[in-house]
Amino acid sequence: MEDGFTYEDYQNTARWLLSHTKHRPKVAVICGSGLGGLADKLTQAQAFDYSDIPKFPQSTVPGHAGRLVFGFLNGKACVMMQGRFHMYEGYSLWQVTYPVRVFQLLGVDTLVVTNAAGGLNPKFEVGDIMLIRDHINLPGFSGQNPLKGPNDERFGTRFPAMSDAYDRNMRQKAFSVWKETGEKRELQEGTYVMLAGPNFETVAECRLLQQLGADAVGMSTVPEVLVARHCGLRVFGFSLITNKVVTDYESREKANHEEVLEAGRQAAKKLEHFVSLLMASIPPSDNA
Repeated sequence: MEDGFTYEDYQNTARWLLSHTKHRPKVAVICGSGLGGLADKLTQAQAFDYSDIPKFPQSTVPGHAGRLVFGFLNGKACVMMQGRFHMYEGYSLWQVTYPVRVFQLLGVDTLVVTNAAGGLNPKFEVGDIMLIRDHINLPGFSGQNPLKGPNDERFGTRFPAMSDAYDRNMRQKAFSVWKETGEKRELQEGTYVMLAGPNFETVAECRLLQQLGADAVGMSTVPEVLVARHCGLRVFGFSLITNKVVTDYESREKANHEEVLEAGRQAAKKLEHFVSLLMASIPPSDNA
């Protein structure tokens, strides 16, 4: 079996969590690099270290705390991942996406994905928030997909559609909510492209990605979205533009992770406020 986990593994982790907390979340949020502060806004919070949760991988990247936090955000019962898992850490895509199926078994119906990303669209500025309209799964072009291997119908169909991966209604609501924040910069919208990392992109790669129609580039998010949609979760998400990619050979600029985390720190308050307001807009979900 290609997937290193059985349905019972996911069930056992979900049962362990349900037996250790009274919280029954409806919304799961995956916090990207430097964005874990969102979990600090939860009320009645209860946190678990990943190391204490059966079968959970460990976060190894600076800016990813490695905790699962339950609580309420603006009245919504939530569970938040302070730190996600990445291919470049050496994890398989089944490990990267393990929490998503656990969330579904906990009763979650909506997944909110956030990430720090490089701006490919020349109109973007550092600190902008881009609502994800669509994605390009570059690792998928070479056979790297968390859904490969035997399909378990208890989670979803063998061939899930992805043309509607990012919920249209929630995207429309996001624009309305953004106006309430009073931010001067407009909310951006675009296509996120995933590369495996861990190196940042070459100039030639950035130019290629722009030609493919991508607006932001990062090393995460897409695997979790594929698995979430496969098991019927509503999905929406956004990228915090933490650096502008280098597309000029004469440029002396270079991307680095510290810059990403610093931009995240500066824009975090704006992003936390935005997500908190958005929570009130998430409808009860019978069928995502």
